[in-house]
Amino acid sequence: MSETHEVDVVVVGLGPGGEAVASGAAEAGLEVVGIDRRLVGGECPYYGCIPSKMMLEAAHRLQTAGSIQGVAGSADVHPDFTPVATRIRDEATTDWDDASAVERLTGAGITFVRGEARLTGPKQVEVDGTTYAARVGVVLNVGTQPATPSIPGLADTPFWTNQEVVKVTEVPASLIVVGGGPIGVEMAQAFAGFGCRVTLLEGGDRILGPDEPEASQALAGVLAEQGVQVLDGVQIERVDHADGSFTVTTTSGGQTQELTADKLLVAAGRITQLQGLGLETVGVDPEAHRLDVDERCRVVGAEGLWAVGDVTGKGAYTHVSMYQSAIVVPDLQGEDGPTGDYRAVPHVTYTDPEVAGVGMTEQAARDAGLTVNVGSYDLGASTRGWIAGASGLVKLVEDADRGVLVGGTVVGPAAGEIVAMLTVAVHAEVPVERLLSMMYAFPALHRAVENAVKDLRA
Repeated sequence: MSETHEVDVVVVGLGPGGEAVASGAAEAGLEVVGIDRRLVGGECPYYGCIPSKMMLEAAHRLQTAGSIQGVAGSADVHPDFTPVATRIRDEATTDWDDASAVERLTGAGITFVRGEARLTGPKQVEVDGTTYAARVGVVLNVGTQPATPSIPGLADTPFWTNQEVVKVTEVPASLIVVGGGPIGVEMAQAFAGFGCRVTLLEGGDRILGPDEPEASQALAGVLAEQGVQVLDGVQIERVDHADGSFTVTTTSGGQTQELTADKLLVAAGRITQLQGLGLETVGVDPEAHRLDVDERCRVVGAEGLWAVGDVTGKGAYTHVSMYQSAIVVPDLQGEDGPTGDYRAVPHVTYTDPEVAGVGMTEQAARDAGLTVNVGSYDLGASTRGWIAGASGLVKLVEDADRGVLVGGTVVGPAAGEIVAMLTVAVHAEVPVERLLSMMYAFPALHRAVENAVKDLRA
């Protein structure tokens, strides 16, 4: 027999943004129900940001230890993946158990429901025969899942996605990675750091396609130096698995090649989980791949429905969903809170060197019809970069008509930290002349930004 419970807010999907909305609304005194069929906390703490960066950190330390020759002596390095796997299991994910996250929710006064949620009408959500009617509204934070390309034979093989790869306890002798996006390049470098023979396959003309071409080229060169075989512009024809080994058949430039490896990681993007959610019951296209939202994250055309995170198409990053949660919570209370501004969305790929960017690339700015001015500098030529033997670059994109930065890219050590100053510049529309007049610490790596700014006026 079905039941109906009336509450203030229903949050469907409890990744970082959804959890923040639920907690914020509860703290404001609203009666909140949070629903998720998966682990509370979302991909980031269990299968994404946290465990993957632990793997990378370990690989980077091995790389550092192996590079002291001629700088600080010599080292005999013996890779051991066991401490990495143990830390991920015990410290990061609690063996992929979300009991503490659920307790955090219920401790905040939120009613938690584990199950498959479906919209059944405006402000109504059904889970396992129980309907929750929201007096204020429903917030969707259903996230994404790994995409599985339509490659003949792939579905019948035991390939890894990001969810399986972080549970690995032993490093294979060889690995093929399909996809040259952030997940693909990070995992390629992490496994190569532990002695795995890695081949990275990218269908486009370069890895990290959405980033600046110079950034892609710089990272590809480093990966090659570290023993990763990077093959771009390849078409995967089929995948086979037999006798514990994968065979990937590819074509490129009219040539066919068969690649073999012990394991296969598919990191070919992610897809939103909107299908089957009942969007048609609230006037939204049920086949939509993302939800159109206004400046307060209200879903356009749907009464009492908000969305945060990947499904909004504003950037598939944890920090975007957290940013949006701070917009939604006051709006649920009827308060005049902040509105969304996505001109300066930063992103970081945590390889070594890191690749970080914010705002528009040069091509995106040109496509938008801007009058573009570009400045760049070799980060390795900076004093600190030379001392560290670093490689990398800073590239700035200026809207020449307004004299402000609209984008910036940093490749190098701590690029994710250096890009913060560029994020401020793009977000606040700091005049380039102001950036020229400011002081930059010597010999900090970020001093390369000053040289790139000067290059804008060269």
